[in-house]
Amino acid sequence: MISKERRRSILAQGKTAIQWEGEPMLGGMYGEEEVEAATAAIRDSMLVSRGFGGNSTEIPEFETAFAEYVGAKHAIALNSAGPGLDMAMRYLDLQPGDEVIVPAVNFVASPLAVAGAGGQIIWGEVDPQTLQLDPKDVEKRLSPRTRAIFPVHMNGLAAPLDELVALGEAHPHPKHGPIPVIGDAARACGASYKGKPLGGHGLLTVFSFHTMKNMCTLGEGGMITTNSDDVATYCRSVRFFGMSGGTWGTSNVMTKVQAAVGRVQLAKLDSFIAARRHIAALRNELLADVPNLVLPCEPPEYTHSYYLYTCLTPEDRRDALLKRMDEEFGVRCLVANRPGYETHPYLRAATPGQQLPLSDELGRRIFCVPIHPAMSEKDNEYICAALVECMES
Repeated sequence: MISKERRRSILAQGKTAIQWEGEPMLGGMYGEEEVEAATAAIRDSMLVSRGFGGNSTEIPEFETAFAEYVGAKHAIALNSAGPGLDMAMRYLDLQPGDEVIVPAVNFVASPLAVAGAGGQIIWGEVDPQTLQLDPKDVEKRLSPRTRAIFPVHMNGLAAPLDELVALGEAHPHPKHGPIPVIGDAARACGASYKGKPLGGHGLLTVFSFHTMKNMCTLGEGGMITTNSDDVATYCRSVRFFGMSGGTWGTSNVMTKVQAAVGRVQLAKLDSFIAARRHIAALRNELLADVPNLVLPCEPPEYTHSYYLYTCLTPEDRRDALLKRMDEEFGVRCLVANRPGYETHPYLRAATPGQQLPLSDELGRRIFCVPIHPAMSEKDNEYICAALVECMES
């Protein structure tokens, strides 16, 4: 743990130049390479015969590069991760009463996709150490109506995929067979599981390139990866009005300029993750052994992307801690996330009677300390000094 003398010296130097947010508005870093790629794609589109059409080479080139990066057979580029989650649920053709298990401590996107596709959300508890969907809890909630297990790779760490896949295979649906595992990796691009990048596991995985995420395609964007030819064919059809598959669809195509920038960002992704991990490693040392502070967990064989640096503290001090960090030290922490049924009225109404005691407790304890690949070691030290100061008060 950082010493009191060192802590006071750091804090005496004053606040950081950047008022760091728990989830900065630009999650990666942009340079002239992205500007040049975007400009080149725009210039290439100025011909009347070419334009910005979806038949450009930039989109399939980005898809191929991303599929190779994650080790999946297919990658389907989208205008956002949200439609990707919707496509995943629509692919299942959920019928009334069909159930999908999702973690309660989670952003609201994945459970909303379940409800939007006509399925019944079944909230699952997370492991209090990893904050990932707990296979032991999932097993208790499986039923003959379970159509999918829908883990979210929470805040940059992979869910226990092998255990979840094994559960799906051991408890097949009476009509559809093994229960598929569908991954929401919106916050975990660049993370890996047992030596392999996320994206080639389970039935499919959905990624986000939103402005806050580990890599960004001009503010929005997403990708579905899968090893299933059927899933890939379906997703490519429904992302443009279902034209090639003869099914319902709308327009969710990524733009040519986004894809051009995405290629540049993908080439930088490993360096972004390395920088996040460097900051996290230094922070783990500076915050080690702080009483009443639980630091992020990275199990063996996992590579955390540290999209968020997620901590736990006793629930009776969390809100006061965040208030003081902001007002006195200029560091804005984030609560990510309380249970979805607490934060979204629609989800509460869609899941009457479901209450998860552990998730409720974690929602009152969880908070995320700002982290970013561009953060300097000096800023990291200041943030840690401020956190220790607040924890000791």
